[in-house]
Amino acid sequence: MKSFWIFEDVNLFSMLCPHKFKAYKSTHAFNKYGKEDYIYFEEDSANKVYLIENGKVKIGYYTEGGEEVVKAILSKGELFGETAILGDEKRDEFAMSLEKTTSICPVGVDTMYDLMRDNRTFSFSVYKLIGFRIKRLERRLELIMFKDAETRVTEFLKELAQEYGYCCPKTGDTVIKHPYTQKDIANLIGTSRPTFNSIMNKFKEAKRIDFSRNEIRLKFSA
Repeated sequence: MKSFWIFEDVNLFSMLCPHKFKAYKSTHAFNKYGKEDYIYFEEDSANKVYLIENGKVKIGYYTEGGEEVVKAILSKGELFGETAILGDEKRDEFAMSLEKTTSICPVGVDTMYDLMRDNRTFSFSVYKLIGFRIKRLERRLELIMFKDAETRVTEFLKELAQEYGYCCPKTGDTVIKHPYTQKDIANLIGTSRPTFNSIMNKFKEAKRIDFSRNEIRLKFSA
């Protein structure tokens, strides 16, 4: 059930952070952020990529009307700002810390190229990750634009099942242990937290799901 491109078992931070390499260790430092601190803004120079040592980071942008659109919420071990690797000179998104003690490993683009050049497996993984995120974002935006809230919740639960789920041998349920809060999920699917809660409770009453704070059990096929 677990997706190949989720880096729980293959932690990019643990493999690529420069402080683990003798040539970079003496000059490398971590950046610390508090809750709702911006790591970078739209239009900032794109000269680094970032690895999350601890905490969670929200990636998004603002529409012309000032509405926030959340593209991704990332956690420990994940990489962001990765389009700098492809040659982007300016950011087209913002990155914001969501926790009080978020620790970020900034990696200059040239250093990242050196690290990836020395490890072809992870070089391939990083490029594949970029493509995967683009496809996932396109799918999510399509759902937000054209589907009702219940459909968006259902499709997101299926996405969570692919990324974080496993089959419970006793019940046959798909068990999802995930890193998101209810607010995180509501932001990701373009709805309000009360609407999301209402739909989840409706699904629970219909015996389609059961859930607690960080666990969801699907009783339908994902």
